[in-house]
Amino acid sequence: MSYVVPFARFWYEFIVGDDWRVAAGIGVAIALTGVLAGAGVSSWWVVPVAVVVSVYRSLRRATRGARSAT
Repeated sequence: MSYVVPFARFWYEFIVGDDWRVAAGIGVAIALTGVLAGAGVSSWWVVPVAVVVSVYRSLRRATRGARSAT
């Protein structure tokens, strides 16, 4: 049982990392892809678009914070 907590912490840090918003956005995109695919809609494009948007927004927040600190 002593290995469960460190294992869970590792995966939390690996998936969530520095920005929980990116992990949440990608999770929503994966769920949306599943829903659309289940409905028979071509949904291969949802996750790549979500990755680009999530990374852009994350970098925008990071650079905005860096500008205000100087």
